[in-house]
Amino acid sequence: MTDSQSRELFDWLPHEPDGERLQKVLARTGFGSRRACELLISGGRVRVNGNVAELGRRIDPAADRVEVDAVAVGVAAGLVHYVLNKPAGVVSTASDPHGRPTVVDLVPREPRVYPVGRLDADSEGLLILTNDGELTHRLTHPSFGVEKEYLAHVRGAVSGSALRRLREGIELEDGWTAPAEASAPSAGIVRIVIHEGRNRQVRRMLAEVGNPVERLVRTRIGTLRDSTLPPGASRSLTAEEVRALSVASREITARELKRDHARRERRIGSNAAD
Repeated sequence: MTDSQSRELFDWLPHEPDGERLQKVLARTGFGSRRACELLISGGRVRVNGNVAELGRRIDPAADRVEVDAVAVGVAAGLVHYVLNKPAGVVSTASDPHGRPTVVDLVPREPRVYPVGRLDADSEGLLILTNDGELTHRLTHPSFGVEKEYLAHVRGAVSGSALRRLREGIELEDGWTAPAEASAPSAGIVRIVIHEGRNRQVRRMLAEVGNPVERLVRTRIGTLRDSTLPPGASRSLTAEEVRALSVASREITARELKRDHARRERRIGSNAAD
């Protein structure tokens, strides 16, 4: 058989479409068995590049955008996700010009990952590091309301009025904060939950109400907790944890923004009346 005849025969044979089957990719990402993922697709709950996917659809995980129940899912090969219990004295950057230890020194060196958001050098607790750009965007962009919970050891007695101010929003030099969840579970301890990511925000809020922070520990990011992880230790997130974080990172609605604005207006009016 000549080369020309071989090429003609190859062209005549049916070809398998390029890409991976969508249900296989979803199963690898943590959405259950392939059969469970087929049910997601047949139920119309999966979109590829904005269009409802059909069974048998093949995708390019490196190029196509996949959403399940309107939540974008990172499906590219080689994605890794770590959670680190950052100790004090370690900076939340990939490198430091002053030679201080960085958070990337505490996780595997390959593939290269970056911290999602920051904890200042003096703060401790949970920090996510990943090469997943989609998840990083959802966890850090201001349009998504991902909760971060902290325990703060503070100076001074925590008054009811201080907690009320934290819940209503605090005026800082860079503007009003959104209302926070705040409580005092024990003497000298404040539990605070925010969904913003301003520089040293919790420290500045507590200083503003008269309770400077002596120690600050982040205990939760969205749905992610891990009280068993020792300081300086890290582990890989499970596929279920990654998916839960994606679902938890929902867009802040216009109604919530309006509600927060109304609370700040009431706070400003109360201050003026005083």
